[in-house]
Order: sequence, then structure tokens, then C-alpha cells
Amino acid sequence: MKPTTTLGHSTLTVNRIGLGCMGMSEFYGSFDEKESINTLHKAIDLGVNFFDTADMYGWGANERLLGKHLRVDGMR
Repeated sequence: MKPTTTLGHSTLTVNRIGLGCMGMSEFYGSFDEKESINTLHKAIDLGVNFFDTADMYGWGANERLLGKHLRVDGMR
């Protein structure tokens, strides 16, 4: 069983190890959607259920990428 924690003051429980998504759309060179999707798939395969993102990372590009990936894979 993976260690979990409560997210902030909410009732959501997430794994303690998440995936930082900043480099998927901003700050670290060019953006490669296919590679980002592969990274998201691998993270989910490893049990990651918390994705750290912010609207300033590519001005919403992270959220669009995650939304597209989660929708295509039928996840929430």
C-alpha cells in the first residue's frame, strides 16, 4: 500500500508521491505532447494519483494536457 495524505483541508486522499507537471509545457525547453502523455501513462501505471500543475505553466497548457489525457483514458 502506498503512503497517502489528505490534500490540504479537503477530504481528498492522494498518494504522497505525485508528478510535477511544470516541465511538460513550460520552462525546460520544447514541448513534446507525445512524450508528456507517455510520462503521464507511466506515472499512473506506478500508482500516481496527484498531478501538480498551475495555470501559469504554459498558460493553461498543463490543464489541457491532463484533461485530454484523462478524458481519453476514461479517468477522473
